[in-house]
Amino acid sequence: MLVENLASRPDLLEPALALGDVGAEFAHHDQIGTLTRARRLARRWPEYFLVLLDGDEPVARAASVPLVFPDADRAELPDHGWDGAVLWAVEDALDERLPTALVALDVQVVRERRGKGIAGEALLALREVARARGLSRMVVPVRPTGKPDYPRLSMPGYVALRREDGLPEDAWLRTHERLGAWFVRIAPFAMTVTGSVGQWRSWTGRSFVDGPNVVSGGLAPVLVSLEQDLGVYVEPNVWYEHPLV
Repeated sequence: MLVENLASRPDLLEPALALGDVGAEFAHHDQIGTLTRARRLARRWPEYFLVLLDGDEPVARAASVPLVFPDADRAELPDHGWDGAVLWAVEDALDERLPTALVALDVQVVRERRGKGIAGEALLALREVARARGLSRMVVPVRPTGKPDYPRLSMPGYVALRREDGLPEDAWLRTHERLGAWFVRIAPFAMTVTGSVGQWRSWTGRSFVDGPNVVSGGLAPVLVSLEQDLGVYVEPNVWYEHPLV
């Protein structure tokens, strides 16, 4: 598998973006996430945006951002997970701070090649980038792929689901642990999506009642108030750290 980055191969941007995306329609309405959609990541940090090629065919992408961690005011990874990492990276870029860590935000594998270990190769490639850039840490706010099957189960409860061999039941968490990564903490507020009840209907194609509502693709229920015409989705993720030595 050949690994390229967009700084040296900008022609791979469109094929990389065509590989797809994660999450249901509503996940694309996280206001923090819109700061760094894949195209913006590619433009701002092309050297940290990888494309994996099988021959001449792009089969995976791995987008990441550099930032400062840890620091005096960043003793722990943020409760806001993915959103928090995006804000830190943007702050550091604006302040022109020298990064010390890499955060993997997005790993996508072309649909017909999923489940064949390519995502793991992409994570290993990001480790090599972190080492080559002189960064000391690599962390990932992991979005467990099987959690939508258990939307009402807390994330700590879900992470505790283990197979007989001790590895997680969740396939994506399992990939990270097989590569030597270790659990750090839950990110309880990794993504927040708010909208009117009408917007939620358009995003999900379903009706809503007062209280928690399970939606397809959601890791947690959407909390709805019909009186306030408001739906709020707060998604937890899981922080893992990968070894760089």
